[in-house]
Amino acid sequence: MRRRVVIIDDSARSRVALGAAIKGFGCEIAGEGVNGSEAIHLAQDLKPDVLFLAVGLPEMDGVTAAAQILEAHPLPIIILSSHLDPDLIQRAKEAGVMAYLAKPLREEDLLPAIELAVSRFQEFMALRKENEDLKRTLEGRKVIERAKGVLMEREKISEQQAFTQIQRASMNTRRPMTEIAQAILLSEQVGGRSQERDGGRGPG
Repeated sequence: MRRRVVIIDDSARSRVALGAAIKGFGCEIAGEGVNGSEAIHLAQDLKPDVLFLAVGLPEMDGVTAAAQILEAHPLPIIILSSHLDPDLIQRAKEAGVMAYLAKPLREEDLLPAIELAVSRFQEFMALRKENEDLKRTLEGRKVIERAKGVLMEREKISEQQAFTQIQRASMNTRRPMTEIAQAILLSEQVGGRSQERDGGRGPG
């Protein structure tokens, strides 16, 4: 598969060697840079399929740049370093880096690293979406439960009747039940404030 790749390394020799090897696999070199700031800008502007990022960069080290990129514009990142010590590996993992390679690079390691980084990244994004969907579902249930309570108290109806009322309104308006529930809660808040104002006026 043709991947668009960005290479960030302050060593011109390393960039040339890595670029030549990657092109040999049928990948496209979408951009190159020499420091962390360029890594961040190129990741944002080019949105490559894979970013090769050296650790020892001027101004900002590669792991710090990777952390900022992954927070703002997530993409598969492969860290390059001459010294893969345990602290570096731990920092890279915590930042969300998908793979790392030791210099001098071996050509036979590059394609597996690219495919592994892309595969891990896709799994990570799928899990994150699943977690976000679950969180939204749980939050939605809480809102519906609160709205049911409002209807039960206000209209003196059962829990099932309150749920059916929300469900029917959702079907009639073609809006999610959570939106109907939020509208019920909002109307209750507005109504409560109006009663407070009216109650505080005293006899005219």
